[in-house]
Amino acid sequence: MGAFHAYDIRGVYGKDFDASVAYKVGYFLPSLLNASEVLVGRDCRVSSPEIHDALVKGIVDSGADVCDIGLSSTPMVYFATANYGFKASVQITASHNAPEYNGLKVSRENALPVGYDAGLGEIERRIEAGDPTPVAQSRGKVRTMDIRSDYFAFMRRYKGDYSNIKIAFDLSNGMANLFAKEIFGEGPAYIFDTIDGRFPNHEPNPLVASNREALSRLVLETGADVGVIYDGDADRVMFLDERGRFVAPDLVIALMSEYFIGERGEQNPVVLQEIRSSKAVAEYLAPLGAKVCTWKVGRAFAAPRLREIDGLWGGELAGHYYFKDFFYSDSGLLASEIVLRIVSSLKSRGETLGEYMDRLVRYRNSGEINFKLEHKKEAMDALKDFFSSLDTAIAGMDFDGYRLEFADWWFNVRPSNTEPYLRFICEAKDDELLALRIAQAKEIIAKFD
Repeated sequence: MGAFHAYDIRGVYGKDFDASVAYKVGYFLPSLLNASEVLVGRDCRVSSPEIHDALVKGIVDSGADVCDIGLSSTPMVYFATANYGFKASVQITASHNAPEYNGLKVSRENALPVGYDAGLGEIERRIEAGDPTPVAQSRGKVRTMDIRSDYFAFMRRYKGDYSNIKIAFDLSNGMANLFAKEIFGEGPAYIFDTIDGRFPNHEPNPLVASNREALSRLVLETGADVGVIYDGDADRVMFLDERGRFVAPDLVIALMSEYFIGERGEQNPVVLQEIRSSKAVAEYLAPLGAKVCTWKVGRAFAAPRLREIDGLWGGELAGHYYFKDFFYSDSGLLASEIVLRIVSSLKSRGETLGEYMDRLVRYRNSGEINFKLEHKKEAMDALKDFFSSLDTAIAGMDFDGYRLEFADWWFNVRPSNTEPYLRFICEAKDDELLALRIAQAKEIIAKFD
């Protein structure tokens, strides 16, 4: 089945999976996670109610109960899972994907992600094997639960005084609409601030530059100090500076030290970054006493890793930010509250977000370049061999593709876990070297097309 991936179950609804698959996931999940009750939330996509009904029916037919929290952001499901002690939860969402997509994000006790190797693969095997799904002698029950008051009370602990800054929000017609105005009030400028699972204004993926254009204009029109844009299920967030420029999400990991080390006074924190992160992140944090650990891309890997290393915070190039305070899970809302505190503090001392981020940038970055090809491993090995023959690597990692670091540049090449792409990214000290390395990489990869 094409919908089962490393991190979640996701695809075009009606093509990659359908209600019968949702039913079977619901049926097999309680026994897999030894859960007598499963927490269920859903996003606003047009297909979500149908998937919800099938999933819930599968759960109760297996004999387990359902706690239904209704419309929710994905971090709200993480919060409820850990805060109330559920052993299993499912959020119905396709996150940042186009409207025709949908999916299921599964978590276990303590909001730890259930990826393909941790259980989704077993569910897929049972479905493909045609394992029977007889209705239990005692069907489960469904109860509803309103978690909003507890969730908002928790989140308000991190809200700062933003009265000295102007803020522009793009809520992407997604689940951020459930909480943004309640947390941040009516003072900021908002666009696309109604829930609409058709996502009529732009796809809910802030990593795509065209999806940020409306927010960039809003920042400039309103004279905002910062722009904030969430994805469809609000587990990711990205930022624009006062000039409407995109703020690199990996550099925000370093920016957050202003709050954790500067404001809270945390000593020698452990910070998690992923394998595509700029070298500037660790170079900035190390003198502040932080220990930076690098790991694989994706929540299925990042959330458990942050817990293992007892990290204080971490982040990804895709705009996920993980916090020990938030059950070692990712939260777009918590990340935005923290960054807005920092922007307010910067302004009070006469510095803009853009000026601060410009100081953090130390390398020229290619951005992630995607190649659609079949022979991914062969292409990866060819890149590794070629560049290793040019120079001696000063550091190397091979746990999520390859990352090789040289004296004045580095690269990472990795296969996508969710799409048929090979992903390449590199950084160099100057534009000329960056252009050369990109051209060399493209020439090598083209041989495997």
